[in-house]
Amino acid sequence: MSDFLWGAATAAYQIEGAVDEDGRGESIWDRFCATPGKVRAGETGSIACDFYHRYPEDIALMRELGIDAFRFSVAWPRVIPEGRGAVNDAGLDFYDRLVDELLAAGIQPFPTLYHWDLPQRLEDEGGWTARSTAEAFVPYAEAVVGRLGDRVTHWTTHNEPWVVAWLGYGWGEHAPGRTSEQDAVDAAHHVLLSHGWAADVIRRDVPDARVGIVLNLEHVDPATGSEADAAAAREVDGRANRWFLDPIFRGAYPEDVDLKPPVRDGDLAAVGARIDFLGINNYFRFVVREGPEIVEVPGGTRTDMGWEVHPESLYKLLRRVADEYAPPSIYITENGAAYADVRSHDGGVHDLERIDFLATHTDAVMRARDDGVPVDGYFVWSFLDNFEWAQGYAKRFGIVYVDYPTLERVPKDSFHWYRQRIESLQRV
Repeated sequence: MSDFLWGAATAAYQIEGAVDEDGRGESIWDRFCATPGKVRAGETGSIACDFYHRYPEDIALMRELGIDAFRFSVAWPRVIPEGRGAVNDAGLDFYDRLVDELLAAGIQPFPTLYHWDLPQRLEDEGGWTARSTAEAFVPYAEAVVGRLGDRVTHWTTHNEPWVVAWLGYGWGEHAPGRTSEQDAVDAAHHVLLSHGWAADVIRRDVPDARVGIVLNLEHVDPATGSEADAAAAREVDGRANRWFLDPIFRGAYPEDVDLKPPVRDGDLAAVGARIDFLGINNYFRFVVREGPEIVEVPGGTRTDMGWEVHPESLYKLLRRVADEYAPPSIYITENGAAYADVRSHDGGVHDLERIDFLATHTDAVMRARDDGVPVDGYFVWSFLDNFEWAQGYAKRFGIVYVDYPTLERVPKDSFHWYRQRIESLQRV
């Protein structure tokens, strides 16, 4: 399986730290973390895993792990501190060094231009509810691609527009903490619009680039066989999945979803710009009954996030996306599980539950690939334990344990299992 990429994923605000160094500007997550009551225990990403300074050590671990690719995000406030205007060369220098170090280790860089850390100045001017933020995203993309495009071939514009829009602008659970459904709808549209515009810029400046977007997608099951539950499941699917898949692949928002995005002439053509791959992040499924109401299924196992472990749903999701939308290539850009990991008396972290999660989910991916789904890679979430957004440091997703007081890295048993999994399938 030499044509299949095995990787690990992270995001800038969750691992980098160094929020006040080398000219980085304030992000909405800096402001959100500083707002009392928004993040567990008042924790912040100001230090996080200190990846900004420790990346050579972490890349050495990645090399030991044997991954083919590393998915990371570029921090917009590090590159253009005010969101628009002057480019901060010191910020770009960091990603320059990171890319060079990855390539020297034989690891393909897989950057994401936006993973939720909007410059606060742009939020003050309206954030993603304003079309001007989508416009500002274009010169930001130009700056990053102009610096790294001679060495980076795979580019992701955005990570999880649904989370940006609904958790950030609709439900207030993420930065910037707004609670307006229309704000969420407006934000979702402008994120998608900026994706299309940025995709054009990347292709213009790096003609051989492969460009994609990452969506968090969930398989949706009705709770029973009733027509009412089936209708409720379709409604949830419309808002969670089709609201993003349809404009990207079909050039139109789904007509059965009663939301009103601020579409202007030409927008949907831009949103539907050709992509070379679709990134899919998946952690759980939705089970829905009339209401619509998302319900928990009795029995089974759950992660430390309370999410049901259901690998068959990942298989079904991949088949469905391939059959209905026919993306030319799919990467599983995030898949993983949080558990309450602790170091044992021998100094190790024996995370058997995570090993089982990864084994069953990678099996589901391989089965989908064998059945003709064009899955070309899998990225475990996450390489490191890290700042888990509003949950602070309470949830550990990493295959590498981080002892936060000392920042020591400890590969978990899942790290060693993943290395063996990669080795065994690379020989196939």
